[in-house]
Amino acid sequence: MKKFFATVAGLAFSMSLFAQSELPDTQVKDVNTGKKVAFGETFEKGKVTLVSFWATWCVPCKKEIKNIREKMAAWKQEADFNYVTVSIDESRAEGLVRSYAKSQGWDFPYYIDPNSDLKRSLNFQTVPFTLIVDKNGKVAYMHTGYEEGGENEVFEKVKELAQ
Repeated sequence: MKKFFATVAGLAFSMSLFAQSELPDTQVKDVNTGKKVAFGETFEKGKVTLVSFWATWCVPCKKEIKNIREKMAAWKQEADFNYVTVSIDESRAEGLVRSYAKSQGWDFPYYIDPNSDLKRSLNFQTVPFTLIVDKNGKVAYMHTGYEEGGENEVFEKVKELAQ
């Protein structure tokens, strides 16, 4: 019975997020430039974007991003999409975010949500949290958590939306 209620609660949570579908204009900070930008303006119109929310202390987050990054070249041959990450670390950890991203050779945009304003706007509780934004700038998919290989399922959704 507990499993049933957990499933119903999760489904209701997902549905409420899908009802939102518009991207919030909440500000995030570009870790490379130090400039603040509205989250909704970080997306290229006409292109699907995969977004990974993470934190420097989150081992599954780092694993997910590493696995996506390793598959990125092959995936880009199958679908035209962008990839960005958003750290939910506090502002005092911005240096850690920057140094971690550089040490991993990230060649995609990465932002920080230092006060968790975006996290609250999107109404999620924990990371890893994955978001797919469609070509029209609308939220098309949301998922919390990560299991090894889960990135392949997410990529199938990206491919569907990128067609």
